[in-house]
Amino acid sequence: MRRLLKSLNYAVAVFPSATEFLASPKLDLTACLIADIHMPAMTGVELCKHLIASGNLIPTILVTGYPDDGVEEFSQALGAECFLRKPLVESALIDCLRTAVARGRGCHKGP
Repeated sequence: MRRLLKSLNYAVAVFPSATEFLASPKLDLTACLIADIHMPAMTGVELCKHLIASGNLIPTILVTGYPDDGVEEFSQALGAECFLRKPLVESALIDCLRTAVARGRGCHKGP
């Protein structure tokens, strides 16, 4: 994914966990966040909820290899730009990313 996004001239930073992303000085510079639903310590949905609570309205794309309709609906209710299933279809990711960056909105509301 990093290679794909760099090939499209996006600046990319990768973090091993949600906690490390939240502690990063890059947080305020983030134009779009792509997060996995299943991460250690904090899930992608929990990260999205944390961003809302802290006022960081970063456009967010959530991805998962374990699709669940309930999680997808909840993610959309939170305001996630897209909910993508793995294996990712590159064109779908690119479309979501371009839309998210253009709209400049992110996880923004509660269910």
